[in-house]
Amino acid sequence: MSLRAVRDKIIEGGRISRDEATWLVSTEDSALFDLFAAANSIRYHFKGDAIDLCSIVSARAGGCSEDCAFCAQSSISAAPVGRYPLKPEAVVKKAAIEARKNKSKRFCVVTGGRGVSDRDIGKIAAMVSTIKEAKLLPCATLGFINGEQLSALMEAGLNRYHHNIETSAAFFPNVCTTHSFADKLRTIEMVKAAGCSLCSGGIFGMGETWADRLDMAFLLRDLDVDSVPINFLTPIEGTKMGRRPPLDPLEALKIIAIYRFILPCKEIRICGGRLQTLGQLNSFIFMAGADGLLTGNYLTTQGRAEADDLSLITALGLRYA
Repeated sequence: MSLRAVRDKIIEGGRISRDEATWLVSTEDSALFDLFAAANSIRYHFKGDAIDLCSIVSARAGGCSEDCAFCAQSSISAAPVGRYPLKPEAVVKKAAIEARKNKSKRFCVVTGGRGVSDRDIGKIAAMVSTIKEAKLLPCATLGFINGEQLSALMEAGLNRYHHNIETSAAFFPNVCTTHSFADKLRTIEMVKAAGCSLCSGGIFGMGETWADRLDMAFLLRDLDVDSVPINFLTPIEGTKMGRRPPLDPLEALKIIAIYRFILPCKEIRICGGRLQTLGQLNSFIFMAGADGLLTGNYLTTQGRAEADDLSLITALGLRYA
């Protein structure tokens, strides 16, 4: 088995096997840069030189009933976090217009909590229409929703729904006990059945093994998701995972590269924990296979200034989609 042979197989339309992916995981030391280069060539073959940028607005925060171990808004978290009801449509509109000026292609309305009420769905549908009027692709992250709620959002112009599976089915009980992995999959299947574009990925650095990471990647391939957000855990004091050590930057880049091998045609979008984990190696994300980026701030942690991300994309000879 050789790196070139696996890369060429994918570029020629083949699919990587579990054994081949496991072999890639064994890549270490200076050979990692050969792995990154191979992932970059796969990215370029399938995605060209375009980088898909998205931004988010935290439309409601605090008071979540779920016990997710990584989250500052969790019911078991002691972390100080802002709490506010659903923001007015005008606030979301202003944020969307600003995101458009900063070259974002997509804009996502995010609410904390298990789900949203039918009353709030009507208000969020109005936000979706406003985002579409701002010439952005509207996305939403609202937790568990039902078919009627999704239909209302799609009628308003929703382009994509985001619902992370977070990790593998085997490791998921270490992340959350107030809802199940099967609950996640039912929501994803409902979104796909409705014909809505789907964004689903997870968080790395929570204590999962490489086997868990591969399980998640191959499941995402089977689910045929459109966009895969890769987040790296930012340990927040007061959360259950608040004292976990950060991932090594090269291991984080290896995750990106191997996900590109497994999901060659999909958007691989780097999101939370990017700067905190990668530091000076942030500039390697595209060269390791990523083709998407969440720019600006996140929900309860800071991101990177949009101007800095645009400068990086330009400096690497890439372009924003």
